[in-house]
Amino acid sequence: MTVAVHVGPEPVPALIDAVRRAGARVVPLAEAEAIVYYGNDDPGEVRSMLHEGIRWVQLPHAGVERWADAGVITGHPVFTAATGSYGRPVAEHALALMLAAARNLHRLARATTWLPNTSRELTGSTVAIVGCGGIGRALIGMLEPFGCRIVAVSDRGAVPGADVVLPRARYREALPEADYVVVAAPATPGTRGMFGTHEFGLMRQDAWLVNVARGGLVVTADLVEALRSGRIGGAALDVTDPEPLPDGHPLWTLENVLITPHSANPRPAYWRGLAERVTENVRRFRDGEPLEGVVSPAQGF
Repeated sequence: MTVAVHVGPEPVPALIDAVRRAGARVVPLAEAEAIVYYGNDDPGEVRSMLHEGIRWVQLPHAGVERWADAGVITGHPVFTAATGSYGRPVAEHALALMLAAARNLHRLARATTWLPNTSRELTGSTVAIVGCGGIGRALIGMLEPFGCRIVAVSDRGAVPGADVVLPRARYREALPEADYVVVAAPATPGTRGMFGTHEFGLMRQDAWLVNVARGGLVVTADLVEALRSGRIGGAALDVTDPEPLPDGHPLWTLENVLITPHSANPRPAYWRGLAERVTENVRRFRDGEPLEGVVSPAQGF
């Protein structure tokens, strides 16, 4: 059976090709039973596209909090996110940030004079990964050659490659022993602000916070204070709150901070991952199989 899919409101050629590779027809919105959405990420824009014939909507990002918060995501139609599609490139970036922190590159790369060697090894470190979805699980595999001890925080049961698995409600128990705390959890009302003064007080003084999830999971003012006071060793941030991080913000000037401008997922990897997810989900939709990345209206991810 051929399914009718609308790609829009921006008719991105790569996504049109991805739909057609699954054997579906690309049609005007009025004729569609499914939407592959790509637009300005305005919840109102998605809401305006829905009609009674739409049974499924594919969103382009792994994080869907803007649509969840606006109440767009309900049980009908089914919404799917790109969760897991970008796991490997983002995990690779997290690994790069940890290696840079271990080898003191945040200071050495800015230096204008010869400095003493104060770097350390990543090998043998304890890494707490808070949120073990696609990013966290990919990172565990990349850390295997380094012999790291992995403490995984996940509500999904067993996590392959982890030495210890804790449910999200007990994530603070993972903090005191970790050399690196990697934040890879979804942004939901239950995770926003989950790292603040109390949590930084539980971390080792030489530990690094590595955030490749969403800036809002960290209380920025509390992080700045923890970094200034030496309460934690440093922070490597691909995401911030606010974002973009304003010029002149204290985080730009702290020497124990590494900032990358939400660049963990390179554009070629983004388009490749999204196109693969679209093709696979269109095929599954056509064949009546469970879709990948289904968003729970109750959980918001």
